[in-house]
Amino acid sequence: MEHHPATAWLTEAADAAQQQGAGNLLRVVLIVMILGGALTAWFLLRGYKRKDD
Repeated sequence: MEHHPATAWLTEAADAAQQQGAGNLLRVVLIVMILGGALTAWFLLRGYKRKDD
């Protein structure tokens, strides 16, 4: 497994995005935002649950 520096990875991603357009990148960003928001909401709301012991 090779190690790629973050700057090289970002450069490759930017080059690929220019060739393909912004559609796939935008789709991935939106999916990550939605999943991250749902996970954050679950984590925060989990602490407000009452324990009726």
